[in-house]
Amino acid sequence: MTVAGHPTSLSLEAEFWFYLREIAAERSQTLNELLTEIDARRDRRGLSSAARVFVLDYLGEYVNRLGSPSPDDGKT
Repeated sequence: MTVAGHPTSLSLEAEFWFYLREIAAERSQTLNELLTEIDARRDRRGLSSAARVFVLDYLGEYVNRLGSPSPDDGKT
């Protein structure tokens, strides 16, 4: 796949690929466009890790919109 104009590979579990495709479709983006966006914001994290965190954050925001607690709610 091509991310930010250069070829790369990503090793992700099937479930993460599923949600990345769903999120890209919801946002009217291609998978490559979404991964390019994730790549641009990943700081020092590897791209695979950044993609997993992106999916978790995205789904966490969805859950929060439903009124469920976030992981930060349990911090002391």
